[in-house]
Amino acid sequence: MKKKLMEMLEERKDEIIQIRRHLHENPELSFKEEKTSKYIEDFYKGKDVQVDTKVGGGHGIIVTIKGGKPGKTIGLRADFDALPILEETNVPFKSKNPGVMHACGHDGHTAYLLVLADCLIQLKNEIPGTIKIVHQPAEEVPPGGAISMLESGLLDDLDNIFGIHLLPLGPAGLVGYNSGYVFPGRAYFKLKVQGVGGHGSSPHLANDSIVAGAHFVTAVQTVVSRRLNPFDMGVVTIGSFDGKGTFNVIKDSIEIEGDVRAMTDETRVTIEREIRRIAKGIEEEFNVTCALTYTPDYPPLYNDPEVTEMVASYLKKANDKDIVEVQEFPPMSPSEDFAHYAKKFPACFFYICCTPKGVEKPYFNHHPKFDIDEDALLVAAKAVGTVVCGYYNLE
Repeated sequence: MKKKLMEMLEERKDEIIQIRRHLHENPELSFKEEKTSKYIEDFYKGKDVQVDTKVGGGHGIIVTIKGGKPGKTIGLRADFDALPILEETNVPFKSKNPGVMHACGHDGHTAYLLVLADCLIQLKNEIPGTIKIVHQPAEEVPPGGAISMLESGLLDDLDNIFGIHLLPLGPAGLVGYNSGYVFPGRAYFKLKVQGVGGHGSSPHLANDSIVAGAHFVTAVQTVVSRRLNPFDMGVVTIGSFDGKGTFNVIKDSIEIEGDVRAMTDETRVTIEREIRRIAKGIEEEFNVTCALTYTPDYPPLYNDPEVTEMVASYLKKANDKDIVEVQEFPPMSPSEDFAHYAKKFPACFFYICCTPKGVEKPYFNHHPKFDIDEDALLVAAKAVGTVVCGYYNLE
């Protein structure tokens, strides 16, 4: 079956590219992907397969491919939301929705999985098990779409789940993997510091919220440098300090917003505890009131070592002209809501390299000039197809 599947995918390479370009031209933001969801739904019309739409009350779609024999159930997941970015590429299929762009490769994720799913539907009688195709919306914006997909209950019977991400970390044909904690978790916080306003010439009659906030900004940097084990990964970033006022007026209140990244759940707990402690200390030290909103977004993404080793072995033995090289990659700093699936099921999330040909320093995901080598789309389809065949011993 593997040989047959690879041939089918090769024959449909142009179709995968065409789908990707259509999606790229018509991006939609997280939680607003109505037309994209309808496009995906229409793709499966008339096919001998179960399709569940509006999964989790949103735009998610789950396609259940029941094989000809009983066996394990796996999930293959791809996301399909875009980003609020004004595209700056010069491709002929540039976004038609100004200010919205597929700058993270989700168009490619969906394109490869649609065609791979269709091929698997045609070959389903040879599959000893069930494959659930998970078309997920809203990966980019917390709380993310993965939670609602899981809460639907339609994935409760999964034994394992797999996903990929297009990343410009090497040429098309290079596939990367890593096991254990591979992407950090993420949290958002907002701190409102309420003091007492006053005249710039009389600070003793006021209570300066800017000074208190500035001390908070400095103090939270010590969380990573002085509260974490040096071998643990953690980041605390202050992205916004809203204290604009008039030069000779002492501000009565300011707002600070920040981003937290942590590679393990233990580190996440430590950072949150310390930020809350510092906020309370600022209240005491400056006699201000601190209102802290702290929202954990995505957990760290954990690739099950046994499952990842299995995936790597299948890919290394692929013997395919398009899967040129398979490499172990180091952990990376972005966050991914695939982590929610990986917390519930043994999972592997791996990487399809897509640096455009002739480009030495590619623009990374989320950049307005982000682009891919579309040859990587076939690599993605073949790589995931190879994992499916290996998993079900369909060599």
